Amino acid sequence: QVQLVESGGGLVQAGGSLRLSCAASGRFFSIDSMAWYRQDPGQQRALVATITSSGSITYADSVKGRFTLSRDNARNTVYLQMNSLKADDTALYYCNARWRSTSWSSVAGSWGQGTQVTVSS
Repeated sequence: QVQLVESGGGLVQAGGSLRLSCAASGRFFSIDSMAWYRQDPGQQRALVATITSSGSITYADSVKGRFTLSRDNARNTVYLQMNSLKADDTALYYCNARWRSTSWSSVAGSWGQGTQVTVSS
């Protein structure tokens, strides 16, 4: 099982920056990908950015050029640097990991507890 611990959310003014962190721990063979999602009240969870084990990164169109996803493989941690924040970025941000317990296992998923990002206009 993989546990995810998120940190770095908070309140920031429009135009400001925040950096989210997500650390994975537990027993696993490999982590195929890690990602950040966000969710507004009453809305579905939406992908913000994802990074695969090979280093391929995908961003939602709404954050391209403003957000940067990176990872530290030695620490099983991903970071989401969020710059030029807008009020529309306000949401609960969740970390997600897709992982395998053995080399022949199917992929399993884990979610963090969520961290609130609030951007004041």
